[in-house]
Amino acid sequence: MKPGQLGQKKGVIECPEFDLRLTLESGQTFHWMPVSESNGGGYTGCIGKKPVLLRQEGQLLHYQGNEGDHLPDLIRHYFAFDHDLDVIRDSCSGHPASFDAAIACHGLRIMRQPHWECIASFILSPMKQVAHIRQMSLALRETFGKKLPGFPVPAFPEPQVLASATEEELRQCGLGFRAKGLLGSSRLIASGAFDPEALITMSTEEARNALCSLPGIGRKVANCILLFSYERLNAVPVDVWIARILGSFRSRKATPEQLERYGEKLLGPYAGYIQQYLFHQARTGKLLLSKASSAAKSPKKSPSKQPRRLVTA
Repeated sequence: MKPGQLGQKKGVIECPEFDLRLTLESGQTFHWMPVSESNGGGYTGCIGKKPVLLRQEGQLLHYQGNEGDHLPDLIRHYFAFDHDLDVIRDSCSGHPASFDAAIACHGLRIMRQPHWECIASFILSPMKQVAHIRQMSLALRETFGKKLPGFPVPAFPEPQVLASATEEELRQCGLGFRAKGLLGSSRLIASGAFDPEALITMSTEEARNALCSLPGIGRKVANCILLFSYERLNAVPVDVWIARILGSFRSRKATPEQLERYGEKLLGPYAGYIQQYLFHQARTGKLLLSKASSAAKSPKKSPSKQPRRLVTA
């Protein structure tokens, strides 16, 4: 896609300590499309139903979109530019592996995604890698989403639209068994039996339990939704990667829920951010962990000097 195809509103905003590529490719969101360098580079995507082209140059973020979309404020909110990453890094300075990951993931931010889009996207996630979730998400957009003029990616379909589909139609988008959960959740939300906005005022535990009442959502998926859409920055989604990482910090085996609680306690008030740093480093094969199981119990105040091992898939 050429930048000129998308609206005429252009501008630049400051983005201190932000890495657009790292944030968009860290497994939080699944539809942003890279733009070729021959067309200027950057990414195209939707913030809700508002299409935007983004290109970063150092601490400046160039944007292009449609008139009247209030893009600067929308972008700042979506990428959580108000989160103080210095404070978040300092919160894990006593745990060497986490602090090393936080330093390595400089500029990675936890996003504030639209509630329904995030709920539906993570219903697609069980037993799938990021690339596969992306394929399913894009297929749903292409098949059921509202086309946006001059933009290659449709908006994510509303629950009312998916609620009127059949399970077989959803399966044709590559969803497999996930089609049943997505259809059931879409129908509950479309009918008003479940209100995603009601979760905003609930405690994290109440919101997690409410999400787990929806078809296709278990505790791990609920924690992803709470972290990436509802800004519950202490939520710890325990998938295979995080189970391995947190398990390596312990001397005893534990269930996923025990690891979740352990992660919340170990990683502190911004545990969701810290686990995202750890997850990204593990997924890219760059996470170094202390061999000593006691590291998690008695963290030091400076990066560990102990022997380390590489966590791989």
